[in-house]
Amino acid sequence: MEKFPTVLQQYLKHHSALTYSLVTLLTAGGERIFSAVVFSCPCSATWNLPYGLVFLLVPALALFLLGFMLSARTWRLLTGCCAPGARKGCGGGQRGALVCVHLSAAAALAPLTWVAVALLGGAFYECAASGSTAFARLLCQGRDPSCEAQLPLVPCNQAKLSDMQGLLKELKAQSQVLGWILIAAVILFILIFTSVTQCLSPVSFLQQKFWKIYLEQEQQIFKTQATEHATELAKENITCFFECSHPKECNTPSIKDWQQISSLYTFNPKDQYYSILHKYVNRKEKNLSIRSSEGDALVPVLGFVDSSGINSTAEI
Repeated sequence: MEKFPTVLQQYLKHHSALTYSLVTLLTAGGERIFSAVVFSCPCSATWNLPYGLVFLLVPALALFLLGFMLSARTWRLLTGCCAPGARKGCGGGQRGALVCVHLSAAAALAPLTWVAVALLGGAFYECAASGSTAFARLLCQGRDPSCEAQLPLVPCNQAKLSDMQGLLKELKAQSQVLGWILIAAVILFILIFTSVTQCLSPVSFLQQKFWKIYLEQEQQIFKTQATEHATELAKENITCFFECSHPKECNTPSIKDWQQISSLYTFNPKDQYYSILHKYVNRKEKNLSIRSSEGDALVPVLGFVDSSGINSTAEI
């Protein structure tokens, strides 16, 4: 038990990397289970292609959409943006598009892992490619005339021609080559994107470290005080209900206040605020909107500001 605080501290320090690693491992494990237990190629010229593509791409699409749903930044952008009298648009043109690009890049980790592991396994690709007429013509060049008709039976080892198993090895080799190319491309993209965003960072490396520590502390204190305030308000209302009395005055932020601190963070070199709440409490005038000021900009490397919340993901 004495080591628990140290372990917790290390987890909080590296929680992003650990989360991405866990997502990757779970996705890879899920794909292996699907491939071994659920997937069964129909070995039909009509169904091989759609069946293989469904198992290869549909789970990837589902994981991609789930990545959006579990991002706190998605709900910061969307919540209340279509309500009558709310702020115009959902993110405001170029700004909203930039946030969507960042969200898409983060949400793409799990689906790309699924596709890469599936290609390395080869089963989905073999089934889909064996049902493609174009692939059949290409693979069967110079072979027996009945090769194209026999090709859909290859994944089930039902082909009658003796040299058809060589085609199965060729399809698996193609699948694995594509899988390694995809893995290399993703790693290269992450390296380039991270390097470019860090090079364009308006703050230093150590200031980013301090920034993340501040956000962790702000969210912990916010959750504690929000819980205390909500408990006090609930107790007062219940007491007044049973005693048939009027409640004492309890200061609670207005709808406008909540909307202000729920908006997306923008960086301004003139006033370096560490969160939208920090920016809100330091505004010069109480009626002044903090959503758009001259010089404000969305900076990719500072996306972690919006990603943090009372919980790391939206509660749905």
